[in-house]
Amino acid sequence: MRSCLLSGASCHLFCLWALLVGPVWLQNASHHRRKDHGGGDEGVVDKPKLLLLSFDGFRWDYVNRVPTPNFLALKREGVKVEVVENAYITKTFPDHYSLVTGLNAESHGIVANEMFDPALNRSFSMETDSIYDPLWWEQGVPLWLTNQKAGGRSGAAMWPGSDVKIHGEYPTRYLEYNASMPFEDRVRKLIEWFTAPEEQAVDFGVLYWEEPDESGHNLGPESSLMDVVIVDIDEKLGFLRNELKKARLYERLNLIVTSDHGMTQLFPDKIIELDQYVSRDWYTWVDKSPVVALLPKEGRLEEVYSSLLEANPHLNVYKKEDIPEYFHYRHNDRIMPILLEAEEGWTIVQNRSGTFMLGNHGYNNSLPNMHPVFLARGPAFRQNYVKHSMRSVDLYPLMCHILALRPLPNNGSLANVQDLLVVGPSQAPFAGPTGSPSSSSGPPGGVTPGYSYAPTVGSLLGVVMVLGFLMVFVKQVTLKQLPTLPMQSREMSQPLLQEDLHL
Repeated sequence: MRSCLLSGASCHLFCLWALLVGPVWLQNASHHRRKDHGGGDEGVVDKPKLLLLSFDGFRWDYVNRVPTPNFLALKREGVKVEVVENAYITKTFPDHYSLVTGLNAESHGIVANEMFDPALNRSFSMETDSIYDPLWWEQGVPLWLTNQKAGGRSGAAMWPGSDVKIHGEYPTRYLEYNASMPFEDRVRKLIEWFTAPEEQAVDFGVLYWEEPDESGHNLGPESSLMDVVIVDIDEKLGFLRNELKKARLYERLNLIVTSDHGMTQLFPDKIIELDQYVSRDWYTWVDKSPVVALLPKEGRLEEVYSSLLEANPHLNVYKKEDIPEYFHYRHNDRIMPILLEAEEGWTIVQNRSGTFMLGNHGYNNSLPNMHPVFLARGPAFRQNYVKHSMRSVDLYPLMCHILALRPLPNNGSLANVQDLLVVGPSQAPFAGPTGSPSSSSGPPGGVTPGYSYAPTVGSLLGVVMVLGFLMVFVKQVTLKQLPTLPMQSREMSQPLLQEDLHL
């Protein structure tokens, strides 16, 4: 009898404990949903954060020629890709737009730093205000707009195209391009945006720095003077890491460090002069070396082409329709009727009156010297993991996955880079076959499932616990209301009790 009384009392206490613990469990699960993935302060929205940083012209092997402790730290803390094949042509504006759209240049329309659009009858040059005309940019949709359409907020510090009103919208926060603004000030501004009050903070940011591209052009990438420039870039990366740590963002934010292209050494005796082979009166020079776009004057196409076809053994000459398909550089009106491609290390000029650079890029994207660096770390990425290769267009679906966004059709593939992630995609890869924009999969509304299902599972388990303990409590109350049966008839009471509980 005493044991029965103790058992009943224990059961009542146990039920009371369940009623108290259940709501606490639910509250903790709800609290977990409000905390940022990977830790963070109270009340931070559970939305992944991502910062994409480009050091213009940072070749993949620069990190190996001098001590670069901050790049090395990123590799230990995250992932490194040894070979990144960027988009053709390997120039600043096309490649930066490919990184944030996942599109090849022929698809997003920024086919060069200097362009002519016959339909618009306008010219584009990175040296003029034509870069601020939205019509040039609207064949693609950059990730900062996709993020904002899905309810996120984006911040952009000097990224090519980020100070243009593309499709009627700017990034949530952005800086107008100003090459004289120090890297440190750009970093501070981005951190200010990331750490703003919850209703104003950005969750995706892009950051651009002009070096070591400028020094690579002036000094040549093989110059020993470049060592100092590379060390300075590593120190700038260290500044960013320290500022993120001070802002308590370092463990909560996913950081990707890459570039648009590499750089190769030029030689003054490796010059191709077009004036030796074809009259300037027959064509308009549209884009510069090493991939030169020519617009022949009316009726002069065949003359220009035949004059240059076998002019120099270090020069490849293509009619637009004959450009190799694997370049993904044919299907756009802004690609000119004749394309000239110099062999690596060679420079195409009209004559020798112009200035000569010691380093350049823009060459075939299969060349190792054109490949950029790529490292990443953060809660989404594995640690101390090295991958052999990827394509720069694969970065876009990867970033969409990290931000839990549904990507627009693109030329990349999440499947190609999902091994960089701590946890692979929870559904089929968004991107389709390589080489053409793909149809994306995912739920309607533009947002994929959240970063983790753990909070939801925790909430459901909490509800199940409460309901289960309530059933036990009801059972005990029901037993107390039943008439007492003799001990020898205990076996008879069990079916009755089960029948009662099923009612």
